[in-house]
Parts: sequence; structure tokens; C-alpha cells
Amino acid sequence: MATDYQQAREALGARLRELRLSCPGGRLTGQQLAHRLGWQGSKVSKLENGKQTASPEDLRAWADATEQPDAYPELAARLAGFESHIRSWRRALANGFKPMNEGLTAEIKRSSEIWVWEEAVVPGLMQTPEYARHVVQRYADLLNVTKGVEDAVRVRAQRQEWLYQPGRKLRVLMWEAALRSLICPPSVLAAQLDRLTGMVGMDTVELGVVPFTASMKIVPANGFWVLDDRLVVAEDWHAELWLDDADNIVLYGKVWKTLRESAVFGAEANTVINSARRALGPR
Repeated sequence: MATDYQQAREALGARLRELRLSCPGGRLTGQQLAHRLGWQGSKVSKLENGKQTASPEDLRAWADATEQPDAYPELAARLAGFESHIRSWRRALANGFKPMNEGLTAEIKRSSEIWVWEEAVVPGLMQTPEYARHVVQRYADLLNVTKGVEDAVRVRAQRQEWLYQPGRKLRVLMWEAALRSLICPPSVLAAQLDRLTGMVGMDTVELGVVPFTASMKIVPANGFWVLDDRLVVAEDWHAELWLDDADNIVLYGKVWKTLRESAVFGAEANTVINSARRALGPR
């Protein structure tokens, strides 16, 4: 894992060097770039040679200083992809939710098909803003994150534009617990369940629900996303893992397919959703 991490850090350094040499205003020397950034020249060298790990702020500053700000989401995604092996949520969110959200948003935008499993929460691409606000706030409270909650809510809402683009497909499996977990007030959960009911018929969405009564062939554990058979994003309490090696992608794909065998779809899925909705009381 350390070897994979170092190789990825060196690859990021090579990409940073490319940006420095392809600056629209003319290629920059390391010293010239360091002067623009107000850094020691040794920092530029260390980052380009994979001797130091860049922070999200370093990457944004680099993209701006090389006159290529549009490169930042790609750089942030690269960083999230290999730092997840060693970073805790606490470190990743030290500067709020925005840096991590930008990396994931970039990966979602380049994806055509996404497979999701969630055992206790409605997936972000299907959340109402109010439901999303409560979910994000729970994590913020747990990890003592004091800024960026509203930014995270807006980003989640903006990501949902992906669902309305041609050629996209979101394949979601949820355990029934996700429909009943009161991580928000009942009225907020009720509105969220109403939204799910309305999404069942969308041509870009396949929604499956695993009822409590279903026979399970595998433990319905941690949530994860598989993006285009090229990246897995899996969550645990201490970290968000980004896995792009072939073996893990195959493993998570197998887990998703196994869970799908226990799911119901269409009218049957709506029945389970409506049962959870009725348990919350009158509309």
C-alpha cells in the first residue's frame, strides 16, 4: 500500500510539473513559480518529485499560479484518490467539507454509470436539501467540523444535475433501514421518502430496496459507490477510501450483485417505501 501511495504521489508531482511547463503565459522555472506562490523553491521541487504531499490549498494555489485554475478539480481528485489510504476523516475535513466534495464531484461528472449500496442512509444523489443538511451536520458534529456544512448541501444538490444528462445511469440499492433511520426530524424524512417514490420511474435511475424480511447472502455492511468500473468509494467511520485497483473493483462489484439478489424493484420497492412513509404518520 505504501508503494502504491508513493507511486501515486510521484504521478501527481509529474502532473504538477506539466502544469508549470505549460503555463499559458510561458513556461515557468521552479524558482519563478515559487516566487509567484511565496514559497521556498525547495517546496516546488519536493512536490514535483513526490517527496512531499500537497494539501488541497497547495493544489489550488498551483493551478491558479500556472494560470490553469480549471485543473484544480482533477488535482483534488488525484489527491483524494491516494491520500485516502492514510488520511482520517478528521484530517481530510480539517478545512471543511469543500475540498473533499470537489474531488468527488469531479469523479461523478466523468462517470456514465454509478452503482451504489447504502445500508442506513439515502444516497447523496437522491437526497433532498433538508435531508442532506441533517446528514452532513451529523458528521460535522461527530468530527468537530465547524465550517462548510451549507457548502456541502449545495454541492450535493448541484451533483444531482448528473441524473438529468443523457447517457447516465444510477443503480441504487438500499437496505430498508435507510428508509426508516431518523437521522432527521420525521417531517424531513417523510419528504425524502416522497422524493424517492417520485424517482422510481426515472429512466436514469434504477432503485432497489432490500426489505428487512429478505433473505441475505451477505452481511449488509458499509455503504460504497462504484463509478464506471474504474473507482470504488467506500466509507468507514474513520476514513473514506478511494480504491482503483482491479481486484477491489471486482470485489465490490461482486458484493453489489450479491446484495441485488435480495432487493425488490418497481412497484414492490414502492410498497416498502410507502410502508416506511406511513409509519411516520399523516402527510
